[in-house]
Amino acid sequence: MARCGAGLCCCCCCGERESRTPEELTILGETHEEEDEILPRKDYESLDYDRCINDPYLEILESMDNKKAQRYEAVKWVLVFAIGVCTGLVGLFVDFFVRLFTQLKFQVVQSSVEECTEKGCLALSLLELLGFNLTFVFLASLMVLIQPVAAGSGIPEIKCYLNGVKVPGVVRLRTVVCKATGVLFSVAGGLFVGKEGPMIHSGAVVGAGLPQFQSISLRKIQFNFPHFRSDRDKRDFVSAGAAAGVAAAFGAPIGGTLFSLEEGSSFWNQGLTWKVLFCSMAATFTLNFFRSGIQFGSWGSFQLPGLLNFGEFKCSESDKKCHLWTAVDLGFFILMGIVGGLLGATFNCLNKRLAKYRMRNVHPKPKLVRVLESLLVSLTTTVMVFVASMVLGECRQMSPSRHGGNDTLSLQDVSEDVNASIKTFFCPNETYNDMATLFFNPQESAILQLFHQDGTFSPVTLSLFFLLYFLLSCWTYGISVPSGLFVPSLLCGAAFGRLVANLLKSYIGLDHIYSGTFALIGAAAFLGGVVRMTISLTVILIESTNEISYGLPIMITLMVAKWTGDFFNKGIYDIHVNLRGVPLLEWETEVEMDKLRASDIMEPNLTYVYPHTRIQSLVSILRTTVHHAFPVVTENRGNEREFMKGNQLISNNIKFKKSSILTRAGEQRKRSQSMKSYPSSELRNMCDEHIATEEPPEKEDMLQQMLERRYTPYPSLYPDQSPSEEWTMEERFRPLTFHGLILRSQLVTLLDRGVCYSESQSSASQPRLSHAEMSEDYPRYPDIHDLDLTLLNPRMIVDVTPYMNPSPFTVSPNTHVSQVFNLFRTMGLRHLPVVNAVGEVVGIITRHNLTHEFLQARLRQHYQTI
Repeated sequence: MARCGAGLCCCCCCGERESRTPEELTILGETHEEEDEILPRKDYESLDYDRCINDPYLEILESMDNKKAQRYEAVKWVLVFAIGVCTGLVGLFVDFFVRLFTQLKFQVVQSSVEECTEKGCLALSLLELLGFNLTFVFLASLMVLIQPVAAGSGIPEIKCYLNGVKVPGVVRLRTVVCKATGVLFSVAGGLFVGKEGPMIHSGAVVGAGLPQFQSISLRKIQFNFPHFRSDRDKRDFVSAGAAAGVAAAFGAPIGGTLFSLEEGSSFWNQGLTWKVLFCSMAATFTLNFFRSGIQFGSWGSFQLPGLLNFGEFKCSESDKKCHLWTAVDLGFFILMGIVGGLLGATFNCLNKRLAKYRMRNVHPKPKLVRVLESLLVSLTTTVMVFVASMVLGECRQMSPSRHGGNDTLSLQDVSEDVNASIKTFFCPNETYNDMATLFFNPQESAILQLFHQDGTFSPVTLSLFFLLYFLLSCWTYGISVPSGLFVPSLLCGAAFGRLVANLLKSYIGLDHIYSGTFALIGAAAFLGGVVRMTISLTVILIESTNEISYGLPIMITLMVAKWTGDFFNKGIYDIHVNLRGVPLLEWETEVEMDKLRASDIMEPNLTYVYPHTRIQSLVSILRTTVHHAFPVVTENRGNEREFMKGNQLISNNIKFKKSSILTRAGEQRKRSQSMKSYPSSELRNMCDEHIATEEPPEKEDMLQQMLERRYTPYPSLYPDQSPSEEWTMEERFRPLTFHGLILRSQLVTLLDRGVCYSESQSSASQPRLSHAEMSEDYPRYPDIHDLDLTLLNPRMIVDVTPYMNPSPFTVSPNTHVSQVFNLFRTMGLRHLPVVNAVGEVVGIITRHNLTHEFLQARLRQHYQTI
């Protein structure tokens, strides 16, 4: 059974039965909608970034002068700064406890290893390491049990949100608490994961929640702050929060801004650029200020701009032949980019297969199975790390300049940090264990070792380390713990780059090359091959190295790695988005898609609402459909005769006549049947207070009077009658003139607040709601099934015209798909009505109609009909 995307305004698609036409079968009520019904997706709804320019919104504009507008803009800047500060504090919290737990674990285990080396009790040291790691990973898994969306890096979810897809629970307060707490336990537990990816998700959650001044987890804390209560405003703050997360993770505010632009937001404007950059600067400043003060006791020194810092790349002053890189090295960098793209494609392919296996065999089982899988990965990783460090390492000679330990971590002298993190397990004096130095350190320290260690690492050690890290990090990404992928990819790629440098020095005799540069290029190549980012990742790496001369080689390497990887599969984040079935819109459509028009991809089956509609009819519509918007229409009597003749100038396309007749007949019959399920005895009294003193002009039943159309403002105000055999086709199916769109949330709000009037009154007597009242329940509007139907009076009428969007974006049926796609994606739409030349609505396009899979299916149908 086919499924439609979130927010489709569609009914049923009816197939042929025996020899009768679909029109006859539908009118006679002999179709089986259950078999052919196209249901909207219920797991992922669309967000609506288009402004609804209705009467309540216009009232706000009329009351706003220049001073109010300036104050409104100033509040935005204050909130953006607050988002940056809070994101920096979240990063500080994660970094502080990761460092605390990691130092505690390694101090205990390292002391045990040194004692047991002589006593022969290394098994006890392994058990101690297992005790720490399994406990931390178990706590991380518990966080995911509390909030499942906290698993993984969160970048795919935020990318979907900024693309216009609402992922359930992705920006809740509980999510950021579980994410931040879980990721510190994941990293401290020795899993091959990073804390940089979850920082992006955490910043986005802060951006979504802080301007709302409320949370579903803290219902008792309420602030009267009615501003910024729309998907459009929240999107801008989420973009700023995601950029602040990148800035806090890497100390790269410009890279964070570009990341939000390249990988995150589908919709951008110049004003948003400044706010996002300001938010990123605030996050970097906050994190740098507190980290520098806490670790060095020098408040205001600003020595640690991000959670991950690559240090300063410099040649030794004594080596006059050394250069960071030369023009000849660019050839090797291009080859490394190709290999990095191949390795990244392999990584993504293996991880995709693992993800599919988990979706089929792990996720359907009880949640305890996911925890056991995480513990199994932790157990395997711990044993492999311990055994490799103790058995597979080689003793390498220390550089003469590295003698003497220094436990102070300072980016002003990277050599001290590198020297403090080397491990001498089982090695004599003046030597160190190269495998233990990489495995028995935090991942950031291992990256600094590969970037700046003057001593050499054995090619065998680097190969084994790369292979183990590649396989274990691939297995780890996707388990039920908060986990990032940036740092494992950088470390894996740095080992690859350092291996290339060692081979070039040993076998080709290129002694002039700088090993740290090749390690950095290898890290960029592998990371680019996995995530397929270009501009933002280039700037992030440049800002992390503080070396602008690396810009060209990094950019070339990332571009080559991306092009190579794209030959085989997509980036890791896009793969996980596709596996979840999220209707993500790409940047543009394929050229071939322009063979299709809007009429080829639209949904012609509409559920419509009249400007003045009876409450009972609205309740029936809302309870029998799951659509999120409804066209507001009236019958166009002036074009009846031409419409029935199928005149192309009037109806724009003759095939719309057939589909319209089919749809209208089925919709009328379905609505008529649904009326019987909700008799008027269920609906009463809600709006009687507005007409308590008024009596009907006649003693006849008011419902009967309405059905006889004695007091009907519009000819088809109450389309709940079954079609009569005496009706002509013109009377049955008059063309529908399009007037606007009304959202489900708006209709439910109107019913919930009793906005209606009596048929004996004019619509001017209907109560008016302000914009704040209409958006008070955002983002969780009440459902029609939650309303007390015994309070609703079926005789009342709702005038939806003040609250509908009278000027939504529309397209012609003959518009090319590329134009439709660009309009829909650029403006952040949720519904795009298709209106013909005389203003008749003939269909609606939603996000589902523009996905790659849907367009491919429509294109195949197009070729079959040629």
